[in-house]
Amino acid sequence: MKVRTRAAVAVSTAATLLATLTTPAFAESDDISRTDRKSPVATGFGGAVATVDADATQVAIGVLRHGGNAVDAAVAAAATLGVTEPFSAGIGGGGFFVYYDARTRSVHTIDGRETAPASTRPDVFVNPATGKPYEFAEARVSGLSVGVPGTPLTWQSALRRWGTLSLADALRPAIRVADRGFVVDQTFASQVGDNRDAFGQFPATSALYLPGGQPPAVGSVLRNPDLARTYGLLARDGVNVLYRGQLAGEIADTVQHPPVASQPTGTWAFPIRPGTMTRSDLAAYTVRFPEPTHVTYRGMDVYSMPTPSSGGSTVGEALNILGTFDVAGMSPTQALHHYLEASALAFADRNRYVGDDTPRSTVDELLTTGFAKERACLIDPAHALAKPVAPGIPDGSYPPCAVAAAGQPNTQGTHTTNLTVADRWGNVVEYTLTIEQTGGNAMVVPGRGFLLNNELTDFNFVPGQGSAPDPNLPAPGKRPRSSMAPTILLRDGRPVLAVGSPGGSTIITTVLQILVNRLDRRMSLPAAIAAPRATQRNTATVQAEPAFLSSPEAAALTGLGHSFVTNPEIGAATGVEFLRGGRLLAAAEPTRRGGGAAAVVRPRDDDRE
Repeated sequence: MKVRTRAAVAVSTAATLLATLTTPAFAESDDISRTDRKSPVATGFGGAVATVDADATQVAIGVLRHGGNAVDAAVAAAATLGVTEPFSAGIGGGGFFVYYDARTRSVHTIDGRETAPASTRPDVFVNPATGKPYEFAEARVSGLSVGVPGTPLTWQSALRRWGTLSLADALRPAIRVADRGFVVDQTFASQVGDNRDAFGQFPATSALYLPGGQPPAVGSVLRNPDLARTYGLLARDGVNVLYRGQLAGEIADTVQHPPVASQPTGTWAFPIRPGTMTRSDLAAYTVRFPEPTHVTYRGMDVYSMPTPSSGGSTVGEALNILGTFDVAGMSPTQALHHYLEASALAFADRNRYVGDDTPRSTVDELLTTGFAKERACLIDPAHALAKPVAPGIPDGSYPPCAVAAAGQPNTQGTHTTNLTVADRWGNVVEYTLTIEQTGGNAMVVPGRGFLLNNELTDFNFVPGQGSAPDPNLPAPGKRPRSSMAPTILLRDGRPVLAVGSPGGSTIITTVLQILVNRLDRRMSLPAAIAAPRATQRNTATVQAEPAFLSSPEAAALTGLGHSFVTNPEIGAATGVEFLRGGRLLAAAEPTRRGGGAAAVVRPRDDDRE
């Protein structure tokens, strides 16, 4: 019997998939312009996908159906989101990629976070004329806010390490979506409308997203031939064209000389300031491959992202705190009370200690059970803590309830995207990617069809931790702190659940609340995602969705001392759960952001291709 090596199998699979991707039959059977297949829940076999977008989900399912693995499908979906969800993701941004390898039963990460230019100063967001920090909108819509993009190199690195496709092959479906167009939905049109004045300052952005000076009509087809050509350039010449070649020069020029319209659409209250990013900054960019964060919770291993993300450490610390209580045995009110208090305590420690330069030893100490027990002893079932609470002291010595001096709360932008993919071999990808604010810094690179990020506004503009060092001030080559928390849970080395969300600093609380809902409150994954959300980030008030505020639990929590304000929408999660008998459950939002899209390769085990 002839034995085929893993490499030979990969080559054969890639060749078969490439042939399929380029045939008219694939284009017809996986019609990327259709949105009538959108469903937030799917159960079946052979692989599963959940994203915020029907087109991206169908692209990823097509890749899985025709022999690609989870990494191939994740990159293809992410590239498609760069077309259909361009205000949340794209090659002008960055993100964090978490991968479970079924063959080795191990979890790996890619840090594709954007970096500050080498010329960045700690006071980059302080107006030299006034000595005061810029207004957020002024900092955002400028060249100052742009970090060196990490997304293209993340895609290439993931495919080379774990995929079966080349980047060129993985980009083919997205090129087709950009070239043929996609149907504009209400969420897309509203996002353009919300950015009309900012987008209207730049001719390339206006031409693409403000036809006739107005947002595209719901139901119209939007094409992006410039992005199709840009993806084609990446497919032909590789990502070096963006970091060292023609695209690098065009990105640097856009940052240094913002292409402002002579007759802009709408009004803008601030001068549009140039940035200092150079081609050398782009050439110096690298992705990192750090060890994931790890805690155990309810008998499961929980893996996520380390710094520069605070997602893994903050979710992990909060889970450790909750792990000292029998949350499953509590009333709904007490379960939510403990969730909110654990989140506030973990955020206090995140704000004080976590940034790009935080030593790994400090992150690991934040995730010890001794530190969690010290923090947990502050929680009173009868009364909410006064916020903001002070951070703890992660020094390895834990007398009861020790605290440091109080710092200041910190939040960040709320607009990102997330996708979850599992394949028939049991590999899993949880990937959160972003350009920061909805619409990034509002500048489309002329002739290239993609928006630049405003990721550097995730730095603190001025020190915010009193007399203590602030871990998130700007610095040359530094990566701004993130809250992205792509999370994979294993039991006995095998995947149980993967989940992630967009939402700025509410990502942490969204992922945490979903895990509490699923693991402690015994909700199904779709119900855990759909449940009304509240987010406590060590602030005086708890932001909560309207449906949460109208619940009996909200009234009871108010009686415990929690103070609520309305946030119309928190997060937009996706997830995949591994069920018995080899079944997979994919779940996305039923209504948030217009609803997500979940799909499986085969709804029934006997539905074989």
